[in-house]
Amino acid sequence: MNKRRKRHNPEQIVRKLCDADAMLNAGKDLASVLQTLEVSESTYLRWRNQYGGMKSEEAKRLKQLEDENKRLKELVADLSLDNKMLK
Repeated sequence: MNKRRKRHNPEQIVRKLCDADAMLNAGKDLASVLQTLEVSESTYLRWRNQYGGMKSEEAKRLKQLEDENKRLKELVADLSLDNKMLK
């Protein structure tokens, strides 16, 4: 049985992390929280490290900056290649 991978946007991740904190503080164990959120433990820990104490707006801004940084790096690589070809 293959489950289809689900992509979460930063707002959804922050919301799920807040829900997880609330459930853990209410006394639920981690396994039941992960089952409720429908994520694996490794995904939860990765999200916790990346989006730990962020608010939804901060997470959205971080994602935008990462995308812009990726685009600019590709642009620099293309220009460097063009420059080398001209030399």
